[in-house]
Amino acid sequence: MKKLFVIVFMIGFTATLNAQGLGIGPVLGYQKAQDAEEGSLLGGGAVRMKLNQTFGIEGAILYRSEEYADGNVKVTNYPVMVSGLVYPLPLVYAAVGAGWYNTKIEYDYKVGLFEPDDETSQEFGWHFGGGIELPVGKNLKLTGDIRYVFIDYDFEQTPTSDKIDNDFFVIDVGLLFGL
Repeated sequence: MKKLFVIVFMIGFTATLNAQGLGIGPVLGYQKAQDAEEGSLLGGGAVRMKLNQTFGIEGAILYRSEEYADGNVKVTNYPVMVSGLVYPLPLVYAAVGAGWYNTKIEYDYKVGLFEPDDETSQEFGWHFGGGIELPVGKNLKLTGDIRYVFIDYDFEQTPTSDKIDNDFFVIDVGLLFGL
């Protein structure tokens, strides 16, 4: 009896996900923090589910890296982000959400005899933006969006670090394969 219940539940759950539009796939983009020396590529993956005609949710895990202070400070992080999506039009969406940023800050300089230690921390940030979601086939969608992320790294061991603005924007594209 338990096996029958599990089988019926799984069939119903899978049918519900298909009806609601679950997709998973890679994401590739460009990001640039306000005071970073230059922008860089980022990559990762996303899972998106359209709950109905108007609302959806998305989860993403990415990898990003940037440099500050003439290359003497390197920041690498793995953001885990969750976004709420609102579709005012069938192909256009607005996004707002939050992220947890597992961050490593590496210092490559000395101040006199002082050489700062690298740091690892977890930061919280939030974001907003918008984009488009284009069907390319029966079970394939092309996505593209721009998002602005607010995060406040604390470069504790860098002089004048309170003047570094590390909020950033991301322009990305992705492919979502329907499940």
